[in-house]
Amino acid sequence: MIFASVLCIIFINCNLACADEIHPAPPTQPLGTTTQTTQDPNTKEPNTKSPYTLVLGVAQDGGYPQAGCKKSCCQRAWADAKNRKHVSCLAIIDPITNERWMIDATPDFREQLRMIDEAVPSKSSPGLSGILLTHAHVGHYAGLIHLGREVLGAKEVPIFAMPRMRQFLETNGPWNQLVELQQVRLRRIASAQEVRLNDRIRVVPFLVPHRDEYSETVGYKIMGPSNVVLFLPDIDKWERWDVAIEDLLKDADVAYLDGTFFDANELPGRDLSEIPHPLIVESIERFKTLPLDERMKVRFIHANHSNPVINPESESAERVRDAGHRFAAQGERVEL
Repeated sequence: MIFASVLCIIFINCNLACADEIHPAPPTQPLGTTTQTTQDPNTKEPNTKSPYTLVLGVAQDGGYPQAGCKKSCCQRAWADAKNRKHVSCLAIIDPITNERWMIDATPDFREQLRMIDEAVPSKSSPGLSGILLTHAHVGHYAGLIHLGREVLGAKEVPIFAMPRMRQFLETNGPWNQLVELQQVRLRRIASAQEVRLNDRIRVVPFLVPHRDEYSETVGYKIMGPSNVVLFLPDIDKWERWDVAIEDLLKDADVAYLDGTFFDANELPGRDLSEIPHPLIVESIERFKTLPLDERMKVRFIHANHSNPVINPESESAERVRDAGHRFAAQGERVEL
């Protein structure tokens, strides 16, 4: 299967405009070259009119530090709150329309919504134009509890979900209460079918192999007027996918990729075949023959508390940088 070609055809011809209908979309605008802003969002002032992505968290589902961890990996975070990291999450923001979306609703939803409010204030609460879910593992949807009557008492927040994910929310408490009380409005999405968020921003979900106990798992391709961002925090080994990740990298300007574990030495006594994420060292080896400009697109995210790259001063983090990649920075922006 030549995934890039298939997606290209589908992106041009498909648009999921509402929950029940699919309408034709205009052709995808050609990508500009990767700008200094997308390579390093901290090197210049962002374009205040351009839509952008905002990294709201970089850690695995349990956050950093992780509950109950007394090992050396978490001590720097327990000792200094400035070293703590939220669970992996990405915001999509249009500063012209003041529309805000989140990819995933994590256990750190409260703090992450505050980050969005500080970037683009909203007159309403939660002031979200939608939440796009990747899958039904605890770090990616549990934050939906904040939309319920016990907290925000939200009204019809759009939740974009794949079929199994949608069914999971409709048939299991307490999530089904959000649906019954119309605190959320479930929106259908399908793999490789474009979702138009507004006139300037489109996203395309794509299926990936993962431990799909309760739902399927997707990543997202986010397209703006000038740039494309990939968000793929969870996947099994690259070799288990019938798509070459390199093909998706070609069409992206920045790619946030699964960096859960650095190597196999992090969890002694655990069977890593039960949690078969691509190790960062494996990704480095796989990508080493790519041109430097392609390797520079890769920003690892979703680091387990045991992963040394979460400490930018570690030898592992330096190895990532030497390979031409980066570990995502909480709070960084990439213009779309």
